[in-house]
This record gives sequence, C-alpha cells and structure tokens, in this order.
Amino acid sequence: MLKSMLVADYMSRRVITLSPDLSVHEAIRVLLENQISGAPVVNESGELQGMFSESDCLKGALEASYHDTGIGPVSEYMTVDLQTVSGQTSILDAAEIFLADHRRRLPVVEEGKLIGQISRRDLLRAMDDFNRSQS
Repeated sequence: MLKSMLVADYMSRRVITLSPDLSVHEAIRVLLENQISGAPVVNESGELQGMFSESDCLKGALEASYHDTGIGPVSEYMTVDLQTVSGQTSILDAAEIFLADHRRRLPVVEEGKLIGQISRRDLLRAMDDFNRSQS
C-alpha cells in the first residue's frame, strides 16, 4: 500500500547544496555543472535556509539588469517560504504535496537539518516498486 511506503526509503541522501553567501554566478555554475534545476540552501550547521532554483537565477539577473547593479548572493533571491517533509512522510502524502504545489522536489528535514531530498521521479520509482510487488 502506497500509504505505508516512506519518503526515507526513496529520497536522495546525497544532495547538492548551496551556501546562502554563495554568489548567484557561482550558484548558476553549480546548477549547470550538476545538471539540476535547483538546490537546497543550507548554513554551516546543515540547517535548511531556503531553496534556490533556475527561476531565482533569472530573477536575480533581471533585477541586476534593471538596476544596473551586480547580482548579490543566493540569500537575496532564494525562496524561504518552504514546504518540507520528513523521512516518515508517506509517499502518498508527498505525492499530494507535489500535485497541490507544483513542486519538482521537496527537501527532507529532521530537526531543522536537511537529511535529503525527494523528487517527483523518486515517487514514480516508489510507485513502480509498488506495482511490481503487486504482480
């Protein structure tokens, strides 16, 4: 049953992260080199501070162009109003969040610290495992 399958069993534990004080230019390079569309932003203690996406990069570039200034650090453009899940969240509940909020990925947090990330593709993998186990 999908309700009994947990995020912890399908999440990525090795997550590319960004520092809040990293320049947007460096963050763009990290996203491109790793072929990802966004990454969690964590402080030195591993606490989740925000999420930084391709859209945030564009927002920073446009703002800098309009004001004829340089682009600041990731912390100025990252999304801070975050939806997170815990490792104990069911795959079914995570799927509902993805559908309701149109997210590509969700940070997995325990006691304020990032422990992983789950994506829509991870959920598809869980659903495939479930279907195979029913055959």
